[in-house]
Amino acid sequence: MTTTTEVTRLARRVRERLTERHPGATPGDLRTLPGGHSGLTYSITAGPVSYVVKAVPPGQRPVGRNDVLRQARVLRALAGSPVPVPGVIAVDENEPAWFAMEFVTGEAIEPVLDEHRLDPGLCRTRMLALAGVLRDLHDWRRTEPAEPLHPAGELDRWSRTMRAVPSELRPGAENVLEALAARIPDSVPPALVHGDFRLGNVLCQGARPAAVVDWEIWGYGDPRIDLAWFLLFTDHRNFPRLGRAVPGLPDEEELLTAYLDGRPEPPALDWFRALARTKMAAIMGHNLRRHREGKHHDPDQERLPPTIAEMIRTAGHILTRRP
Repeated sequence: MTTTTEVTRLARRVRERLTERHPGATPGDLRTLPGGHSGLTYSITAGPVSYVVKAVPPGQRPVGRNDVLRQARVLRALAGSPVPVPGVIAVDENEPAWFAMEFVTGEAIEPVLDEHRLDPGLCRTRMLALAGVLRDLHDWRRTEPAEPLHPAGELDRWSRTMRAVPSELRPGAENVLEALAARIPDSVPPALVHGDFRLGNVLCQGARPAAVVDWEIWGYGDPRIDLAWFLLFTDHRNFPRLGRAVPGLPDEEELLTAYLDGRPEPPALDWFRALARTKMAAIMGHNLRRHREGKHHDPDQERLPPTIAEMIRTAGHILTRRP
């Protein structure tokens, strides 16, 4: 729990930097932004301009989702690229570290999962436009050198997550994990990957994607990881008891065609489509376990078992069908 004193200290540091950027303006208070899943997330104003501040929670190590400076690095790397991202305007590496970025207005809505009243035609247009953004992301090469994560490493990561879920919550998962391990595909040239690329993590202004956000798990790895994950959100039937039908939303084939833009389909994409479903089942199973163990009370997690089972079932179907 972050104390008032700690927030006050952070606010003082942020205001000092914003005052340098906006002479004569009096920065406002830090206001908690809901929905953040990494570090601490606030909004603050300096005159007529608004910013978002992400900070490491006091007393916690800046690792994983709390490594906000890592997020700042990728946003800075993408500045000037075709991928729309908020501009980073200040970085402070002193503990607890924080950075400030532009406040981008817009809607971040996942059509098949979120409650909304968006026109189905607008949802379709946004998703097809986002396919082009994902292609631009994977084409962007001006990133810091890093050891890329290969398919085997990605499978190992989510296998460990899945096996930490009680077996009764993941029926058939072991068979899927074994099938994935038996046919790990060859690597392709690595690219910058977001890790959770979907409309729910993109602020849209009308039909235009205005800013890709939530870069907590970005990496340098196989672009098919992002692509297969993005394709998963085209069909509400992938999410029993959770999903909602959106008439006219592009299906996987149409969205893939938009992403490829005339290029050949990447090899072994079905393996990554099965992996995406396995990853989703592992994440949901982990969240449900935490709820049932009392680590994070959220009764809504009790709606997840049918979707977990469907993700595992369809992953197995994808892996066993003939090419």
